[in-house]
Amino acid sequence: MNSTPFYPIGIPGQPWGEEERRQWRASQSVQRRYAADVVPRIEALADQFEIIPYGQLDYAGETYSLFALRNGPHDPALPTALVTGGVHGYETSGIMGALEFLETRAANYAGKVNLLVAPCISPWAYERVNRWNYDALDPNRNFEADSQALECAALMALVAAQKGPFLLHIDLHETTDSDETEFRPALAARDGNSSMPDSIPDGFYLVDDSEGPQPAFQQSIISAVEAVTHIAPPDENNMIIGSPVVAHGVIEYPQAKYAMCGAITDARFRTTTEVYPDSERATPEECNKAQVAAVCAALDFALAHA
Repeated sequence: MNSTPFYPIGIPGQPWGEEERRQWRASQSVQRRYAADVVPRIEALADQFEIIPYGQLDYAGETYSLFALRNGPHDPALPTALVTGGVHGYETSGIMGALEFLETRAANYAGKVNLLVAPCISPWAYERVNRWNYDALDPNRNFEADSQALECAALMALVAAQKGPFLLHIDLHETTDSDETEFRPALAARDGNSSMPDSIPDGFYLVDDSEGPQPAFQQSIISAVEAVTHIAPPDENNMIIGSPVVAHGVIEYPQAKYAMCGAITDARFRTTTEVYPDSERATPEECNKAQVAAVCAALDFALAHA
């Protein structure tokens, strides 16, 4: 199998330095605006939720306020659930799905659960439709102590400040064609490695935590989402993105080892969603609805088994 073509920044086989990171930043252009697309929808929910500013990013004079929403004061008699979106800013339905859940379905869980929702964790990357943050770091590999990714450090501080344990954390993501055409080659170039071609799964799937799998929980989500959009089939090796398929539409990662967002709580029920927005069989609206269905199914299962 041949490696993918050389990425246009850096020297093959040599990890990037600050000059290459500067070149990479210069190649990123603003394609949409967080302040226009996301913040007004958050602010419009102020009569239903407590809006929590939990940090501010300042990247070369560009500032972004980070927001989470909570469905009222913490009730110690209720379990707590965390919903996160936009860890990767280019994964649009993770953000829009989280907002749509807040706007259309979250009220159904009043009095049942303490909800905490962070809909857009990486606004700089959202604007540039990119996977990485300003420092060319992948936030979903940097949720660790003393993280150099400011987005990660801010979210971890927010989570650490919450009262009581978490029952559930669902992290909303996408897998796109640009993973193969842009982001895997960029990662290889940044780290001085080669990039091998792979396939992109057509459909929705879940990433469970291999250190604490919850197969029944995962399948409850798959069943709910299957009514909205199609589930990704395994490839000819019974894998999805290089990982063995352990059940219909489910793979596993050791999430703490990889410093993924899904490991920032010790919740019993944890999952990472993946939607394929480039499918000929799906629309952006369908992808958003799949994320909403996943959040609701995750909440319903977790509350039923609390």
